[in-house]
Amino acid sequence: MSARASAAPRAAHHPRGLTLAFAFAAGLLLAFIVLPLANLYGAQSEASLARVAAMAEVRSAILLSLGAALATTACAALLGVPLAYLLARTSFPGKPVVEAIVDLPLAVPHTVVGIALLFVFGRTGIVGAPLEQWTGLKFWGTAAGVVIAMLYVSVPYAVNAARVGLEGVDERLEKVARTLGAGRWAVFFRVTLPLGARGILTGLALTFARSVSEFGAVIVLTYYPMTAPVKIYDLFLQSGLGDSSAMSALYLAITLSLFIASRYLFRERREPESMPAR
Repeated sequence: MSARASAAPRAAHHPRGLTLAFAFAAGLLLAFIVLPLANLYGAQSEASLARVAAMAEVRSAILLSLGAALATTACAALLGVPLAYLLARTSFPGKPVVEAIVDLPLAVPHTVVGIALLFVFGRTGIVGAPLEQWTGLKFWGTAAGVVIAMLYVSVPYAVNAARVGLEGVDERLEKVARTLGAGRWAVFFRVTLPLGARGILTGLALTFARSVSEFGAVIVLTYYPMTAPVKIYDLFLQSGLGDSSAMSALYLAITLSLFIASRYLFRERREPESMPAR
């Protein structure tokens, strides 16, 4: 029986009403996501965008957000991938507790995160005070504090996506590499990591996207120097929707361009892997 013939009965019994109802619901959801952003851009003029883009403090805030998000993504890769590997490849007592701890930042309000981080990394915090005394490194009111706040709220995305990617790697391939004389480190870097790269890169892209948009934890832990979301809030308090909406549109254009570019690159990476072998 041909594939076309076998697909015919499925098409004949396809619930058209269900598809239309779901398509209508999906359309409402997509409109809910797109409509506010479209109106945000529609309300801007070239003059307002140019005026805001010319502000030195706006450019500085945007550059700080992007730089801190990149640093956060690097930290998430360095610390999150090992944890993801342990969760994907090993069993140990308390593993469900560790999994819950990884997801915990997703359930904590971000202003609460900022206050909690102050107790640890603030000027009198259990980590921040001795570090400042011994090394001069400060987290309160510095770019380092911005990275700490971003990392706390975004690292679950890196760990969970990397774990899924590593779980998809066939362990038999690792065993074959071991039988050929490769050590554990060599197997990880030459076999496991490349094969699980799709999930890892997806998690890092989500980590970056979550980091550049962080507001609540950052504004509590380190109001200055201002990141882009904090600066947008500051402009809103000073002048209402005028300059704040223009900066919002400008910042959104930059972050969306980076996010779409990363999604496109990952899609290009997946397509050769998904092509069937002939």
